[in-house]
Amino acid sequence: MDIVLIAGLWLDGSAWDEVASELRSLGHRPVPVTLPGQGDGSSSATLDDQVAAVLAAVDSAAGKPLVVGHSAACTLAWLAADARPEAISGIVLVGGFPAADGQPYASFFEVRDGVLPFPGWGAFEEPDSVDLDEEARRAFAAAAIPVPEGVATGVVRLTDEGRFDVPVVVVCPEFTPAQARKWIDAGEVAELANVKHLDFADIDSGHWPMHTKPAELARLLAAVADAA
Repeated sequence: MDIVLIAGLWLDGSAWDEVASELRSLGHRPVPVTLPGQGDGSSSATLDDQVAAVLAAVDSAAGKPLVVGHSAACTLAWLAADARPEAISGIVLVGGFPAADGQPYASFFEVRDGVLPFPGWGAFEEPDSVDLDEEARRAFAAAAIPVPEGVATGVVRLTDEGRFDVPVVVVCPEFTPAQARKWIDAGEVAELANVKHLDFADIDSGHWPMHTKPAELARLLAAVADAA
């Protein structure tokens, strides 16, 4: 199965390199997406541009792909489900949840000089970064790509309730499935409360399992794809 991989803020498609290699060995075709403004040299990209890039990957996939979003890009994966509910076999949300209609895409950190820069590790204390050593943190920060303001402040628009028919698996790295269920039940993740086929998977990692547990994450994604 084709597996579309969408990395979160400050990352480009290469974030999935180790996961992609493992997925190939497990018989799947990884499709890492380099998002406009996050690896293509553009500083004027918008949220609509990123959604278009994800949909292009979905549309060019063989059959009905599995779409994987990480962190903030869980919203991009969900926007793909909204735009192509009949064309996607399932959605996997890694370490994040989709924003609701009318919400900004990434309002977590301050935009400065037209971009959303990596805010430093003070914003990602344990358990987010517990499995990243100092060398890994320095490398991550050095490679982090500032996200264009037009992406970060873009407003999420959801229009097709068919998205709730798409099966969703929430992968829980720095939080537990029990915590995720509690947040959803409490109404803190309004979109997922309406999903008809919702499951959870645990992975023992911090916020970036594609860096710290790539083989485990790949096996988990392959299992979801096989089940689909």
